[in-house]
Amino acid sequence: MRTLGLDVGTKTIGVALSDELGWTAQGLVTLKRSEDDLQSDIKSVSELVQEHEVTAIVVGLPKNMNGTIGPSGEMCQAFAKQLENEIEGIQVKLWDERLTTVAAERMLITADVSRKKRKQVIDKMAAVLILQGYLDHK
Repeated sequence: MRTLGLDVGTKTIGVALSDELGWTAQGLVTLKRSEDDLQSDIKSVSELVQEHEVTAIVVGLPKNMNGTIGPSGEMCQAFAKQLENEIEGIQVKLWDERLTTVAAERMLITADVSRKKRKQVIDKMAAVLILQGYLDHK
């Protein structure tokens, strides 16, 4: 029973995967978003679901610091809804992701990862933090 964690942005989707017991999250991949082709993005996620025998997806929901949902949050809600409609038998949950990208950036800076490398892995790392937060809560 694996869970996929997604950090959905306008240009990329960071992806993390839980272990089979649902205890830990590991970074999997960063997908490039297809311009104006949501179906291609859904297909890419669907392939990962099948390949890794995923039973649930956690999509990070970026909220404003006051708890309201802005344009990015609305885009993530729509993406989650589309995933749920397109991928049969999968549970899709939204998870508050406030400051996960900031936390991921700090972790990478502390680890002395170069700016160029950070840019390549930041979304995947944010997805790990989203998924791990969900797994810990569960």
